[in-house]
Amino acid sequence: MLDFEALIKDEDKDFKMVQILNEKGEIVDPDHLPDLSDDQLVELMSKMVWARVLDQRSTALNRQGRLGFYAPTAGHEASQMASVYAMDKGDFILPRYRDVPELIQHGLPIYKAFLWSRGHVEGNHYPDDLRALPPQIIIGAQYVQAAGVALGLKIKGNKNVAFAYTGDGGTSQGDFYEGMNFAGHFDAPAIFIVENNEFAISVPRSQQTVAKTLAQKAVAVGIPGVQVDGMDPLAVYEVCKEARDWALAGNGPVLIETMTYRYGPHTLSGDDPKRYRSAELDELWHQRDPINRFRTYLQGKGLWSDEQEEKLTEKYKAEIKDAVDQADKAEKQTVSEFLTNTYEVQPQNIKEQLNIYRQKESN
Repeated sequence: MLDFEALIKDEDKDFKMVQILNEKGEIVDPDHLPDLSDDQLVELMSKMVWARVLDQRSTALNRQGRLGFYAPTAGHEASQMASVYAMDKGDFILPRYRDVPELIQHGLPIYKAFLWSRGHVEGNHYPDDLRALPPQIIIGAQYVQAAGVALGLKIKGNKNVAFAYTGDGGTSQGDFYEGMNFAGHFDAPAIFIVENNEFAISVPRSQQTVAKTLAQKAVAVGIPGVQVDGMDPLAVYEVCKEARDWALAGNGPVLIETMTYRYGPHTLSGDDPKRYRSAELDELWHQRDPINRFRTYLQGKGLWSDEQEEKLTEKYKAEIKDAVDQADKAEKQTVSEFLTNTYEVQPQNIKEQLNIYRQKESN
């Protein structure tokens, strides 16, 4: 078990990275193996394969002009899928734009995720039982929202937590500290996850802060901070599960830094990672691939096979194709709808424009 109390004390600030499964698929910390059955291990691996397929298909759809804004997720499968696997259905997710896979796994229909990417309003209409907010584009803003959501859960006596995600660049925003400080003061049950993929667009983490880790930024607001190997699904799951238990026990929030990497560009909107990342660095992180190491581990236990993975891959491709077809059938938006949805109280010039566009659209 992690000693969260010690992580708050000034004398314990090493912030050593938690790792259970190394890049060779070997267990290096058997004492902290999560209590997951064989079926659960296979289920977690299946979700990671699904996430990789979703990224591949989303990238292709974007290139075909069938998907709008997209932030690649390949390399983040362990960090994203293992953290969401530690959640309860009643927990809240407050994501950023790269966290669509977690939203889908938490209950968002895939076609709605595609509509969100296309800028369609229906992409923000969530099922009643999905406890989440739409992906946040403003960097770090979800941390402030998470503090409020977590406090609301505490006041209502709900036995659930709020999970908020950001990237390493998000830790340079004021909202990052303000959200954690507020949640820490009120002992709100929030789990703040920083997916450190080494680069905020093209800016390396070393040029953002002189802090040795991002986990240690928790010290400033008096909450525990943990750094975990974000390419290790077992370690990510165990740390998130223990952090959730800690928060639900009334101890307040936890900051988790997952050390990961994005294999693709920041977004598919013109970013070229070859301009700021070396081939050697890319190769180093490909050797740490989360799916490869988990596959090796499960195959060693006789729980996984190439044939099994191939069948799942084809199944997921078919599901994604069906979701694209469903998104294509969504009713087209109109200019009058854009104006109506944008303004709660419409100024006179907008009212005049609305009348003009409604007349044109009715003809």
